[in-house]
Amino acid sequence: MKAKVLMCTLVASAGLFMGCDPKPVDPVVPPIQQEETFIKGADVSWCSEMEASGRKFYNAKGEGRDLFALMKESGLGAVRLRVWVNPSKFGYGAWCDKADVIAKAKRAKAQGLKVMVDFHYSDFFADPSRQTTPLDWKDMSLSELQQAVSVHTKEILQALKSEGVDVAWVQTGNEINSGMLWDSGKIDWNKDAKTRYNTFVQLHNTAYDAVKSVYSDASVIMHYAGTVKAAEWDGWFFKEVREAGAKFDMIGLSLYPDFSSWSSTESGVESNPNAAAAVSSLHTLFNVPVMVVETGFSSSDSALAARVMADLVGRLSKIKGCSGVFYWEPEVDGKWKPSYYSTLGWQAYQMGAFTLDGKPGEAFEAFAAS
Repeated sequence: MKAKVLMCTLVASAGLFMGCDPKPVDPVVPPIQQEETFIKGADVSWCSEMEASGRKFYNAKGEGRDLFALMKESGLGAVRLRVWVNPSKFGYGAWCDKADVIAKAKRAKAQGLKVMVDFHYSDFFADPSRQTTPLDWKDMSLSELQQAVSVHTKEILQALKSEGVDVAWVQTGNEINSGMLWDSGKIDWNKDAKTRYNTFVQLHNTAYDAVKSVYSDASVIMHYAGTVKAAEWDGWFFKEVREAGAKFDMIGLSLYPDFSSWSSTESGVESNPNAAAAVSSLHTLFNVPVMVVETGFSSSDSALAARVMADLVGRLSKIKGCSGVFYWEPEVDGKWKPSYYSTLGWQAYQMGAFTLDGKPGEAFEAFAAS
């Protein structure tokens, strides 16, 4: 599970800013890449697994719908699909692997939905607390890992391209606050700012180049968990990785508004107003589009969730340089969970936005209609 309540506090509270230079640095600024429209989308990576377990989806009238058709009918323009390397070998099962991703992407294409591919470069969820190297890659040297990353990235994307899927965005890593492919690509905060990113940047740039070799026009996203934290200290993280040579076309952020302080303007709070200010700041600082690639809100109060999501979309859609926002797994109902979660002792995800009878709930309807 993505343990969103922790977000990037794990990194920040551990002395992340040690060695950072708070003085402004003039980075090399690439030509701006502005999206033509504001995109609303959803990460629906669980859908095929849910369907295999018997779950079905319906519109508000109770009419059965393919989930991708329902996304389109609701007003969304894109889906986000995560990719794991070998989840079956890890023990999760054949979900979010190459075949599963291709099948879902073809369904998205059939509905005219844009596609974002989210490479985790792991056999399971990658996030600020874990970036576990795939089992098949665990004994590789850095150069061998670079080759594996390149081959894997090209293989997935070329397979999608062969099916006529037009991939608009690619995440080269998921929530990479402390790097990727640990321990080789882990950011070492004990080193100075000039060297701590070296191996991470090599791996990330390998992925970037692999994307461009298949989809030259796709926007490559660097994804950070924690919208407000990402903008602190003049966007310190993106400033430092860029100075270390990292290549990216777009900044991607995870934003899960605080339950009780979602409308607060208090400094440091992951709230809608603060997030909007952070998105605007990051766009200005780095001259690249910014997108909230993950968001959600507790389903324990559906009316409040609807209010929060409508407010968030309303704020983000007005910001110059903000390219869109993606709801994370809205099709989940708070009860369904992957069978593998029982092995881990995990509970069902509680930030979905569908009802128990498979219909869009208040929060999703508010998100889609805003």
